[in-house]
Amino acid sequence: MLYCKLTQRESDVVTLKKRGMGDREVAAELDISYSTVRSYINRARIKLHCSNTYHLISIAKKNKK
Repeated sequence: MLYCKLTQRESDVVTLKKRGMGDREVAAELDISYSTVRSYINRARIKLHCSNTYHLISIAKKNKK
């Protein structure tokens, strides 16, 4: 439901952030750049109408994926 609005990569980034990883850790885990991680987070925030990253992660934690 929540994640159906996101691309697979956006979903991957949000899932890792939900587990407590920092942006640079997510970048290393997915073998992408830090700025790409930030772009995915920002696009996910827009799609899910979140005001900030903390709000995004809060919603992701409530959604059991």
